Amino acid sequence: MTDFLQRLGAGFISAFERLGRASLFLFQMLMSLGSLVGRFGLLVQQLHASGVMTLSIILVSGLFVGMVLALQGYNTLVSFGAEESLGVVVSLTLVRELGPVVTGLLFAGRAGSAMTAEIGLMKATEQLSGLEMMAVDPVKRVFAPRFLAGVLSLPALAAMFSAVGVYGGYLVGVEVLGVDAGAYWSQMQAAVSFTDDVCNGLIKALVFGFVVSWIAIFEGVDCVPTSEGVSAATTRTVVYSSLAVLGLDFVLTAVMF
Repeated sequence: MTDFLQRLGAGFISAFERLGRASLFLFQMLMSLGSLVGRFGLLVQQLHASGVMTLSIILVSGLFVGMVLALQGYNTLVSFGAEESLGVVVSLTLVRELGPVVTGLLFAGRAGSAMTAEIGLMKATEQLSGLEMMAVDPVKRVFAPRFLAGVLSLPALAAMFSAVGVYGGYLVGVEVLGVDAGAYWSQMQAAVSFTDDVCNGLIKALVFGFVVSWIAIFEGVDCVPTSEGVSAATTRTVVYSSLAVLGLDFVLTAVMF
């Protein structure tokens, strides 16, 4: 029993110590964002790496998620004679929940893991130490552009996911199942509020982008500089980011809605 309590206490102490280092690292990155004002090339490069390169999986996933929502929603609504409300079901589900959450999970698996692996390899090959020896701050040159690019990319990707998902629901609901196109769009426009639904969904995506980028970059910096260490850090990024997205989704939903 004593050994178990000692291991438990050591685990808690290690976790809190790591959280403290992560918080200090986040503060350093936030203080370094001002250095990107005259260096937009770095930001654009990372926006391409984290945003544009993730776009294909986001669009394909959004299309199929919207199509599945339309199928499932139609089978439920037709029992109540309310199949004309299919557009409302698809749009609100995507804009409020599935758009930000699924995009956050996909972003963590694609862009977040890539950030961790890239920075971890830079640490393992001593490129970060080389930058410091040349009087180049790695936080300003490497970490801050990736962090800001992740924060900006996720809301845009979530909006595209929701838009493509709504169109996928239209293809199945209207073109395949025979729902009236006018009812699909008109009821959607009447039910979806820009401030209460669309903006809250984008705020969720912004928070997810902030947390996922933070976790991904810190795991890369904090990893053991070996091939096994980089691999373990990449795995931790996907696991921690996914748990953070799901947990924050509950908290933000409780606050917003």
